[in-house]
Amino acid sequence: MLEQFEKIGKDALADLKKVTDLPALEDFRIKYLGRKGRITQMLSRIGQFPPEQKPAAGQLTNKIKKDVTHAFEQFKKSLSQSQQKKSKEFLDVTLPGIPPHIGKPHVITQTTNELLEIFGRMGFAVAYGPEVEDEWHNFVALNIGPEHPARDPSDNFYIDDNTLLRSQTSTIQIRIMECTKPPIRIVAPGRVYRPDTVDPTHMYMFHQLEALVVDEGISMVDMKTAIDQFIHAFFGSDTKWRFRPSFFPFTEPSAEVDLLWVDKRGQESWIEMGGCGMVDPNVFDAVGIDSEKYTGWAFGFGIERLAMRKYGITDIRLLFENDLRFLEQF
Repeated sequence: MLEQFEKIGKDALADLKKVTDLPALEDFRIKYLGRKGRITQMLSRIGQFPPEQKPAAGQLTNKIKKDVTHAFEQFKKSLSQSQQKKSKEFLDVTLPGIPPHIGKPHVITQTTNELLEIFGRMGFAVAYGPEVEDEWHNFVALNIGPEHPARDPSDNFYIDDNTLLRSQTSTIQIRIMECTKPPIRIVAPGRVYRPDTVDPTHMYMFHQLEALVVDEGISMVDMKTAIDQFIHAFFGSDTKWRFRPSFFPFTEPSAEVDLLWVDKRGQESWIEMGGCGMVDPNVFDAVGIDSEKYTGWAFGFGIERLAMRKYGITDIRLLFENDLRFLEQF
């Protein structure tokens, strides 16, 4: 009977060499190592041996099972790696490709880049400044006195008595005029902060693009021409806009710029885009520019409102909710 056990072990190793794939390997496992397999059955037959042969039969059975199991595991590992390698090397060029999910700039970034490109063609340089400012650059140099309601703590994000998150990018204009002699021709994009009540057209953080031109003989005709060229380049040549008289401490005279909005139902309304005007002489005096020799103009537009008007977005909050279903449209 011991010879029969040895023959089963030899047959098992010989059959293992004939296996060529994983399904055949599983059949081998069931045949020899399964619960009713030939090697497993050998264990139950040890009791049939005479008492003096049982130890030898047990040792032989355990050795056969160990050798076959080890050979099986090694062959299974080798066969699996071989088939995985073959599957990786195989490429069916007739199958449709998997398109990669490529990201792109946020709609606000796209709008800002387009604005800078337009003004770059018009000869404007780009300037940046800090988002945390002092009262001098945010208010005093802009001719906004201590009694002005714009300086109220409830209308600003103050950090301490003299430091706040900038409420306008006009602070960059002041910094440029402090260290640059005319002629000056710059645009200044950036984030600004005001504790406004959030609604479809207002947010406590938004983006502005301001422009500043300072030189001899500058007039409102130059400002209107620049704004007209910008609006028609950004929105299209058929876009209607208007000046509306207004007041700002840092410009005189001042105006609001409105664009005509036509909704999906065809109803028209004027939407405020921002303010503009001729730089007040007090601002020039504060930064050391001769107000008798130089004049200039400035404007400030909300980038969100420009994007909303161009793409027909009806709620500013959509721009900041990070919903891909919305953002992927741009």
